[in-house]
This record gives sequence, C-alpha cells and structure tokens, in this order.
Amino acid sequence: MNARGSLFQAFVLHRRDYGNTSLLLEVFAVGRGRFPAIAKGARRARHPTSALLQPFQPLWLDAVGRGEVLTLTRVEAAGPAIGLLGRPLLCGFYLNELLVRLLGRDDPHDPLFAFYHAALTGLASGDDLETLLRQFEIRLLDELGYALALDVEADCNRPVVPDGAYVLLPGQGMRSAQADDRAERVSGATLLALAQGDRLAPHQLREARALLRRLLEPHLGGRPLKSRELFRRFAVAPAPNPVPGSGQGPFTSRDSTQVGITNRSLES
Repeated sequence: MNARGSLFQAFVLHRRDYGNTSLLLEVFAVGRGRFPAIAKGARRARHPTSALLQPFQPLWLDAVGRGEVLTLTRVEAAGPAIGLLGRPLLCGFYLNELLVRLLGRDDPHDPLFAFYHAALTGLASGDDLETLLRQFEIRLLDELGYALALDVEADCNRPVVPDGAYVLLPGQGMRSAQADDRAERVSGATLLALAQGDRLAPHQLREARALLRRLLEPHLGGRPLKSRELFRRFAVAPAPNPVPGSGQGPFTSRDSTQVGITNRSLES
C-alpha cells in the first residue's frame, strides 16, 4: 500500500483508439507488471485524463475488473512528463516496445520499473544514449531470467580479459574466439564494460549493439521491432537539429504515426 491508498505508480507503454470515445492501453505498473486497460471516454473533447494517458508520463492509477482487461477508474500525474525529442524519443519508443514484446502480463517487475523510469530520465538528458540502451537491454534480460555472464567464459569459467576476443555461444555465454570461428567477435574490453555498467567507448558501440541484438533476438518471436523501423526511416539528429523532410523541427511523437508506432504496431 502506498501513501495514496489504492493508487499505484504506472506508465503507459502504448495506446490506441477503442470504440468511439475510449482508449485501449498497455500499462506497466508497480506491483502489477504489464496489463491492458481501457480508459473509458478518454478521447472525448476536454476529457481530463486524455492528455495524461501518454507514454513517458509518470502516473498514479487505479483500476477495477475481473477479466484480463481492466478499466481505469482514476488517473493522476505522478510528476511532470519526461520530455523526449529527436533521437531520445525514438529510444523511448524502443524501450516501450521491448517491454510490450517481452514482459508477460500480470507479472510484477518492480526493480525493472524503477530502472525504466531512471532510463527515461537519462534519455531526456540526451547523454550517452547507446550505453543507456545497452544497460537497459541487459537489465531486462536479467529480470526475465535470460541473462548470460559477460565477464567469464561459459565453457571454462575463466575470467574475460580486456585484450581478448570472444564469440557468443547461443544460450550459454561467451568463449574465447578460435581461428576458424565464423561468428562475430566481441572484444573483452567491451564485454567487461557491459558487465560492469561502464560507459562504452566510441569504438565499442557497434559490437555492443550487435551482441545485445543477438541476445534479444531469440525472445522476440521472429517479428521485427517497429521502433527499429523508425530509426531506419528517420535519420534523426539530436534536438534542436530538424529532421530532414519533417518540416517541423525536432522529431516528435506525432511524427511516429508515419510508421504506425503509436497505433497497432506494438500489440503483443
């Protein structure tokens, strides 16, 4: 129980129209995990909750219902919206899509909720986005029980060394690269930076991104991530530089509808 009685902290991960006046939401909440909810009448003109039920807005919610889909009965802001523009906004959509795709419903992950909130705040600062994304991916895999040790070799438990070269054994971990290995190699320095939560050096970004993509891929069900489509479709420079062709300055959530990221594309 929190200081607000039955209210619980939450974020909207995804929203779409439902019926003539309502919204169907995917919610990530403390004590509840991910669950679907209906906000009745939230699309009506001047409805008090419509502006609040957006991604990246910290919320206090209450909900009722006996089935899988709950009905929201109370919505309050739990703080100011976390302002994301340009590339940080795309990164925020990516985090939301990972949560929608990988979290089971009604399975609480309160430490991950706190880490997600902190990650959004970090994205808003615009500093070292790549390291932040990799650390979130690692934390998500760990929460789901899919994490692999990155600082020791899987086949012999020998510590990874910074000047070594390693390859991924799917489902097992890392091992020293051999001359005839065809798999993509990862430097020991990169593995140790990821394992220790250190800032990634510029030359480590590509191999860290490729490694985490390989670690996530088996759990995504073979369907591509729509947020990656956003990254491909928009060559986004950090705000305040305008997005080529947008005509509106920095990339905003409104632009994302051009590839469907805010409608049905995140459905599990």
